[in-house]
Amino acid sequence: MPDFQLYIGYRHTSSWSLRGWLPMRKVGVPFEETLIRYRVPEDKARLTQDSPTSKVPLLIDRRDGYEVKVWDSLAIGEYLAEAFPGVGLWPTDPAARAFARSISAEMHSGFRPLREHLSMALLEHHNRPVNADSDADIDRVAAIWRECRERWGSKTEGPYLFGSFTIADAMYAPIVSRFHTYGVAPDPVSNAYIAAILADPDFNAWVEQARIDPEPEPLPT
Repeated sequence: MPDFQLYIGYRHTSSWSLRGWLPMRKVGVPFEETLIRYRVPEDKARLTQDSPTSKVPLLIDRRDGYEVKVWDSLAIGEYLAEAFPGVGLWPTDPAARAFARSISAEMHSGFRPLREHLSMALLEHHNRPVNADSDADIDRVAAIWRECRERWGSKTEGPYLFGSFTIADAMYAPIVSRFHTYGVAPDPVSNAYIAAILADPDFNAWVEQARIDPEPEPLPT
């Protein structure tokens, strides 16, 4: 059995699961993936038993005879960055690393209108909703992407925000998914970044498995 086990939710809609799963893939070590269909009572009960928050994602690291449990996507990324420093889940440049941490935290705590009006629907395509608050969030995201690419990403090899893939890319990958679903194409720099995430092999592995997974159960009425 691998040392690591990662609990995730529905690939179609669970943006936070994707944010925890991508760094796990990038470190390149084997891990057991457990899909929790949390709208099913039995799976919800199992999640409640194993997770301190009854939410996904949850990372379990079995080491030295005990289990380390890490919940919350950003905490999972930080844990993996410390456990695998050679992978480069944060930029090495101090200014870039500070910026990457700041925009990751901003995504973690903000952008509520964008989340509400452009919900994650991985395999679907919809018209972009008209909403001033979510439009403001879209503009802010695009500004972040442009600044990252112009200050750091374009000066190094690699198509991601800081050149190589970092936790910041994991935090914004579900936004790329949303932009793709709703046909949002902010500007050439942002569009190139969207294309890079959509071409990422690990992101594509998530999408392809979502095509195989059964549809999520309906929300309770």
